Amino acid sequence: MKEYDIVVIGAGSGGITAAVTAAGFRKKVLLIDKSKPGGECTWSGCIPSKALIHEAKKINTIRKTIKDFPYDSKEALDHVHRVRETVYSHETPESLSKSGIEYLQGRASFKDSRTLLVGNQEVKGKKYIISTGSSPFVPPLEGLDSVSYLTNESVFELERLPDSLIILGGGPIGIELAQAASRLGTRVQIVEMMPELISGEEIFVSHAIGKQLESEGVQLHLGARATRISGKDNRISLVYEKEGLELTIEADSLLVAIGRRPNLEDLELDQAGIRYNRKGIEVNSRLQTTQAHIYAIGDVVGPYLFSHMANAQGILATQNAILPFKRKINYDQAAWVTFTEPEIARTGMTETEARKARGDKIRVYEYDFNELDRAMTIGPTNEKMKVILDRKGKLLGLSILADRAGELLGEALLLKSRGINFARLGSVVHPYPGYSDVFSKIGKRVMVDNLLNHPVVKLFRKK
Repeated sequence: MKEYDIVVIGAGSGGITAAVTAAGFRKKVLLIDKSKPGGECTWSGCIPSKALIHEAKKINTIRKTIKDFPYDSKEALDHVHRVRETVYSHETPESLSKSGIEYLQGRASFKDSRTLLVGNQEVKGKKYIISTGSSPFVPPLEGLDSVSYLTNESVFELERLPDSLIILGGGPIGIELAQAASRLGTRVQIVEMMPELISGEEIFVSHAIGKQLESEGVQLHLGARATRISGKDNRISLVYEKEGLELTIEADSLLVAIGRRPNLEDLELDQAGIRYNRKGIEVNSRLQTTQAHIYAIGDVVGPYLFSHMANAQGILATQNAILPFKRKINYDQAAWVTFTEPEIARTGMTETEARKARGDKIRVYEYDFNELDRAMTIGPTNEKMKVILDRKGKLLGLSILADRAGELLGEALLLKSRGINFARLGSVVHPYPGYSDVFSKIGKRVMVDNLLNHPVVKLFRKK
């Protein structure tokens, strides 16, 4: 029986990061996965979706000039497949071996808290890190099991996109794929139970992205509760209820994108004495499970199901497993991006969340990019930014709807992580004309408000 210093279960983004980190400490590392390395991010998430979005944006730009520009979606999916293989070339078992990581393909389950079974092979590790990720949640919807449907795990395996598509779910995955598929020639309909798309974001974001998708031909069925599915003659019918009415829509294919579930099956966590629930494995602030030598990271833990968060957790969990002192995970700086056009970037609270937490002890600043000189050079835009600060000017939340919003977010994250007053950006000279100048403009407004709210100034103004 082989023994290792660190055994990582799951070779997705977080698992590979954990394994590489452990190897960097010169530890004997085993990385296990039931499939090829790379996980969802490489094969069915971040990488293929952004590759498809890139191709869709390119074609959309061309068709603004050449309306009937001919294009076969096979070209887009061929591009997706090439990109995945390029990324995978840096994650192959051979590449991992060069980094000092042994790779074992197979389904892993705990025999006990110290022993793992991979097929007929027993493995022992001094420390374990579970990083098995998540899978698409498939609802118990009547008739769904009788038809062939897509998820993010299967859509990128297609040779071509369908002529028409119903997307069940108006969250980040649903709207990203809706816009991309529509731009590549698919007739798309979204069915979303909530009254708005991407309902956890600021309402201005939900409204704007909804109008954007509709302007590109995507049909929205909001406040619509799907009740049953049926299939006939290679067509899929979806029945939904809305405002007391029962309505039916049809398409060639159905994509289910309504959420994720943690990958807990096969692990035999009970055998190891590891506590878990329907949301995933329970961990403490140091990412330890109920067995102190077993850690868990990524989607199987949450609370944020993002590759960059799995990476951060992977580094911290590995360091905690190896070093004598243990650090706590900090989610205060969590941030995320939805890669529609325009992009949606967010960190911290929405205005509604901030008011619920702090009442009126907040300051809200909004900026319409139509007032920004760089945006004016392009033409009218639906881009906008909202900044939520505490009374002193520290950042509580930020939402951006804009081109390259994910890159814009970085400057604000630096302020947030260091507790720097937003007014400081008012004195930072930003390149002109640039989108980043929006921070300077809002920073100046915050600077003035800080001054007007200073106790000495307020006393002087009273006089």
